[in-house]
Amino acid sequence: MGQPLSPAGRSHPFALSDASYTVKFFAVLFGTALLAAASWISVPMFPVPITMQSFAVVLVGALGGWALGGVTVLAWLAEGALGLPVLASGTGGLPHFMGPTAGYLLAFPVMAMISGYAAERGLFTKGIVLPFFAMATVQGLCLVLGAAWLAVLLGDVSRAFAAGVVPFVVGGLLKAALVVAAVKVTGADLKRQA
Repeated sequence: MGQPLSPAGRSHPFALSDASYTVKFFAVLFGTALLAAASWISVPMFPVPITMQSFAVVLVGALGGWALGGVTVLAWLAEGALGLPVLASGTGGLPHFMGPTAGYLLAFPVMAMISGYAAERGLFTKGIVLPFFAMATVQGLCLVLGAAWLAVLLGDVSRAFAAGVVPFVVGGLLKAALVVAAVKVTGADLKRQA
């Protein structure tokens, strides 16, 4: 017997929707550890650093599905808000949720849920090009939401776009490609086997 099917007839990436609460708990723990590790890979920039966070967020959603992916990212953000060193460069605390990084951080659960929803609907079984453009769009959503918050802080939309979007476009495209490659490598894109 194969994995349970999603409504679109594709298998859930790791069939975690029907897993026990214990398995889901450990999946969330693993996901938050992955997110923390990706956060520590950081290149300092102003006003926000370049990290692998958005890559890990989208990957967690794609592999875990929309619900578990969203819960995992929310748990990681809660850890960060409590001051655990899980955010960019091993930092944590509430100031990150009010400063220049707040828009990006608040975009992360949405990104995970969108990528998880897409994965559950079989997006990653549709070759490479369509999943790449979809994941690039999700990365772009993060940049737009992050820049929107920066515009509020800076009081200048064009300055926020220049500081919060332009420097991160190439990295976002590379992260989208890495997500697609990671999903293909794990085999999470495979159709249900009878």
